[in-house]
Amino acid sequence: MLHPCFFSLHFKFRGYQILVKAAEMGSTKAMEKVSYAMLLGDYMQLDIAAAKNDFEMLAALGSPKGQTALGFLFASGVGVHSSQAKALVFYTFGALGGNLLSHMILGYRYWAGIGVPQSCESALTHYKLVANYVASDVSLTGGNVVQRIRLLDEAENSGVSSGMLEDDLIQYYQFLAEKGDVQAQVGLGQLHLHGGRGVEQNNQRAFEYFNQAAATGNAHAMAFLGKMYSEGSSAVPQNNDTAFHYFKKSADMGNPVGQSGLGMAYLYGKGVQMNHELALKYFQKAAEQGWVDGQLQLGSMYYNGVGVKRDYKQALKYFNLASQAGHILAFYNLAQMHAIGSGVIRSCHTAVELFKNVCERGRWSERLMSAYSSYKEGDTDSALVQYLLLAEQGYEVAQSNAAFILDQKEAKIFGENETYPRALLHWNRAAAQGYTVARIKLGDYHFYGYGTDIDYETAVIHYRLASEQQHSAQAMFNLGYMHEKGLGIKQDIYLAKRFYDMAAETSPDAQVPVFLALCKLGMIYSMDYLSETKLREMWMQIDLDALLGPEWDLYLMTILALLLGTVIAYRQRQQQPRLRPPEHQPQQ
Repeated sequence: MLHPCFFSLHFKFRGYQILVKAAEMGSTKAMEKVSYAMLLGDYMQLDIAAAKNDFEMLAALGSPKGQTALGFLFASGVGVHSSQAKALVFYTFGALGGNLLSHMILGYRYWAGIGVPQSCESALTHYKLVANYVASDVSLTGGNVVQRIRLLDEAENSGVSSGMLEDDLIQYYQFLAEKGDVQAQVGLGQLHLHGGRGVEQNNQRAFEYFNQAAATGNAHAMAFLGKMYSEGSSAVPQNNDTAFHYFKKSADMGNPVGQSGLGMAYLYGKGVQMNHELALKYFQKAAEQGWVDGQLQLGSMYYNGVGVKRDYKQALKYFNLASQAGHILAFYNLAQMHAIGSGVIRSCHTAVELFKNVCERGRWSERLMSAYSSYKEGDTDSALVQYLLLAEQGYEVAQSNAAFILDQKEAKIFGENETYPRALLHWNRAAAQGYTVARIKLGDYHFYGYGTDIDYETAVIHYRLASEQQHSAQAMFNLGYMHEKGLGIKQDIYLAKRFYDMAAETSPDAQVPVFLALCKLGMIYSMDYLSETKLREMWMQIDLDALLGPEWDLYLMTILALLLGTVIAYRQRQQQPRLRPPEHQPQQ
């Protein structure tokens, strides 16, 4: 039996064949789809040159998507000579045309000061516009899960799980679910409802699993069925009455998900008469059990003064609690509060960071998994282009993954002499966003001269930043080595030992290399001490009378005499002739 994914891929390939024909007939929308597919290797052969030609035609026609794509090509140097000035022009035109990716890219550029003067307020303007769209697109069920996988971590820790579920494990859970295991049914239902961990979102499968679990009286499954009926989808028709029915049954059993859903029903009058007091009551019950939706809705009621007196401090409290669980709308509401200074001191920097977090949870984040899949399938060039596009949008994990691919020299779209300088650029951007390994990589690149001149002093700066700000054991060990050798910093074996000790205390993994380094350091210290100290002065400073007694010379002469006698006796014994047996005389 063919897997359902086979049919999905077949229809997508067939769909792009139709789009190619439509593009040839002059359809701008079809040309946009086809050109992006050729650029990113989506269901079509990667063809950057052909994609570039199409983007130039689209840009001439005033297409914001075409302008954004040309901006990306000039920014990343893919298929063209890199030009940040041209990239900025095309991104600006794309943003003026309403393209959200252009707004997001410009937001990141103004925030980081890439090709433009750093401006928090300009970054806030662009990020807020995109965040408004992302927040409005968030459904009651929570939307897709963003899977962030670091290629470097996978390569260095091959035995560590990347967060993806293996097919065998999924089949095992499916087997348990078919045998009536309620927990497996609920777990698979949530996995298919939200997607993630290598499983595509599938509302029909989620509905089936929740139905099976709800039939046994599981309150959690009932609550999620209520969510699905409240939201509506291709698999489940929207029905407020049915949603209220499931929420009520679940809430009566004390389930926080059901209580929160019932609160939403009373808050908006869905399937029941609007009642803000009851909404507040059920949200409080859900929040007391730590359920994130209850915390979020309580925050909203206090912020807007709905059913309760307006209280920004309470709103801030509940939004912070919900943000700790990673709720996208909690980040959005906190960003709004910091952007306008409602209930908190206005902070442009905090608002931008929160809005950036919201923007990176948009539907384009699915590209992270697409790029990872391309990489695992061996299509490194396609993976690199996708990561480079996401890196332009400000995704730190995409910047580090692009740098890793370039560092390994696995891609063919750039010349060999270009890989290290480009990798250095993206390590630098990832480090600026707080990724410790990227900061250490910058130190390594300057230490060995990868993509730049050898510069020990700059290497020390990066290692020190990683050590002081992020407490990296690797950075501490490297600083110890540089102090030991006097590279880029004054030679000081005492500071070298201090950094080696700090590395061992910070990470157990560093204890063995630190032990070996300290052994070598001890030998160097001993040799330096002996070479710098005058042996004659040492001999004169030793008081043998006090150390061995007043007749130490007689003892020494006696010992020497005994040793000499032993040597002479041994040599005389060695020189004594050995008796030979008489030779046999031949008979006459």
